Amino acid sequence: MTAKRKKSTPEKEKEQKYTKRGKTSFVVDEVSNIIKEAIESAIGGNAYQHSKVNQWTTSVVEQSLSQLTKLGKPFKYIVTCVIMQKNGAGLHTASSCFWDNSSDGTCTVRWENKTMYCIVSAFGLAI
Repeated sequence: MTAKRKKSTPEKEKEQKYTKRGKTSFVVDEVSNIIKEAIESAIGGNAYQHSKVNQWTTSVVEQSLSQLTKLGKPFKYIVTCVIMQKNGAGLHTASSCFWDNSSDGTCTVRWENKTMYCIVSAFGLAI
C-alpha cells in the first residue's frame, strides 16, 4: 500500500509562507494594536495633567514592551513615548536607523484626545 501525497496549491503555499513569516517577522498591525491598547490602558479618558505625564509615559512603554516580548518573536525592542499637551505648539521629531529592511521594522502610533497627544514608536531589531 502506497501513501498518496497531496499536491500543494499555490494558494496553500502562499498561506504557509505567510504563517511562517508572521511568526518571525515584525508585523506592523500587530505592534500597532499592542501600542494602542497600552495607551488606552495607561491614559484612557484622562485630561492632560503635567504631574501625571512621567507616570503615563512609563506605563505606556512598559506595557508595550511587556506585550511585545510576550509575542515570543526573535527581536530586541526599543519603545519611545512622547506625551504633549494640546496648546498649539509644534513638535518635530526624527529618527534614523541602520538596519536590515528585510527583517527589522518600526511602527509609530499617534493617539490623541481633547487635551493631549501621545506619540509612541516601537522598533523591532531581529536577533
